[in-house]
Amino acid sequence: MRRRDFLGVLPLAVALPRPALAQDPRIADFVQRQARALAAQPYKAPSKTLPPALATLDYDAYRDLRYRPDKALWRDLNLPFQLQMFHRAGQHADVVELFEVYGGVIRPIPYRADAFTAGPLASGALAPDLGFGGFRIHAQINEPGRFDEFAVFQGASYFRAIPRGGVYGLSARGIEIGSGEAGEEFPAFRSFFIERPAAGATSITVHALLDGPSLAGAYRFEITPGDPTAFAVTAVLYPRATLARVGIAPLTSMFLFGPEQPRRYDDFRPEVHDSDGLLAGPGAADRTWRPLANPARPEIIRGDEGPAAGFGLLQRARALEAYQDLEAHYHRRPGAWVAPASDWGAGRVQLVELHARDETEDNIVASWRPTSALEAGIEHRFAYDLIWSSSPQPPGPLAWASAWREGAGGAPGRRRYVVEFAGLDLRSLGEVSPEVTASAGAILHPTLQPNPTAGALRLSFEFDPGDALVSDLRARLAGAAAAPRSETWLRKWAADPAGAANPGARQAH
Repeated sequence: MRRRDFLGVLPLAVALPRPALAQDPRIADFVQRQARALAAQPYKAPSKTLPPALATLDYDAYRDLRYRPDKALWRDLNLPFQLQMFHRAGQHADVVELFEVYGGVIRPIPYRADAFTAGPLASGALAPDLGFGGFRIHAQINEPGRFDEFAVFQGASYFRAIPRGGVYGLSARGIEIGSGEAGEEFPAFRSFFIERPAAGATSITVHALLDGPSLAGAYRFEITPGDPTAFAVTAVLYPRATLARVGIAPLTSMFLFGPEQPRRYDDFRPEVHDSDGLLAGPGAADRTWRPLANPARPEIIRGDEGPAAGFGLLQRARALEAYQDLEAHYHRRPGAWVAPASDWGAGRVQLVELHARDETEDNIVASWRPTSALEAGIEHRFAYDLIWSSSPQPPGPLAWASAWREGAGGAPGRRRYVVEFAGLDLRSLGEVSPEVTASAGAILHPTLQPNPTAGALRLSFEFDPGDALVSDLRARLAGAAAAPRSETWLRKWAADPAGAANPGARQAH
């Protein structure tokens, strides 16, 4: 929303009707009214007009366009949080309006060109009223007296966070509409209302106004940095049109390759990814783990229908040796876990895998897709907790799939799979048994044996596809009365459309 459009909805200084509270519930109502009013109007795309030197700025030059730390908001107030802003440029051309909420009043955070330092390509292009492209939040998350960045809101409805000691990796989004399909939409956060924190606050509250062609929305984020870094999120959505392909609490990540298919890339590193699998399940005692893939063409994988449950994209490989990358630090990148905090109704977790050519492309999207479409003219509310950590999911009693491999089987056309399950006493081998199924084709020779070197139980089996073109493989360990002793490992096998001798080379996604 352009500044002149926004002024018709919100005065530059709005006095709330009562004295402000430390965490003011009235601002959430205020932003919801703005979203409802937007949804009742035709969508207006934001202006992207920029001076040519800024509009064409590439990634490296954009990194030289920095907010000055001595100009950080609240720096001179000795508060536990500080804000620094991003300039509009390059792919971040949209204007993002920023407001501070304090003392019962909403005030704009003014743009000032002299608050930024710029490299040689942008230094002559800064001018009054160009506006912000987003912001980041700093706190003493790692060391007392040092303010480190731990959360960023920038680009459409994307935001990222890190826990103590971590580095940035995967992102979250406010909403996804049609990921992996034709006509995908990217609604964007147009305005943020940030509550000034109290002197002893451990959390900061951010409100956001979202707008896009098909819907508007009001978001509230209560953000608590640490290990983990936690977001309590409330999203109130107002569709302009009935939406049948909307994803709630989406997570976006990158998977280029893993140790299962290193020969596909001429790269010194054994694996390259921000996340290596999707964990989902109705409870800690019943979860599924689907390793991620980088397919040759888009793949959309839908989970079983049921009530909303937790899901997350995780980075399980935590050793530097797994990546051998001293710059990207993939071993320190966080996972993210979504836990519904309200009744979302029936639906399913959806995973979208797109082809990535290199590690700069985010090609993975996981979200909750409601069974029922979101009807126009009706308010739809979703609350959830979003946890960022090296292991953000709630602990559970099940063993987990710590590694897997695929290769040629014992006869032409067959595939051999090996899955390592960690988290069980290796002496329990006689108390558990393998359960392996395929939706098409046949499972042959499932065996289970201890792998003391990896501290895991190794399940191996062969898959004979027969005449099948696609098959869903499921494997887990079970105890007495078929009670699960491990999460369920999932893999979708597909025949190579080119008819190659190795039907698993495409990694079947």
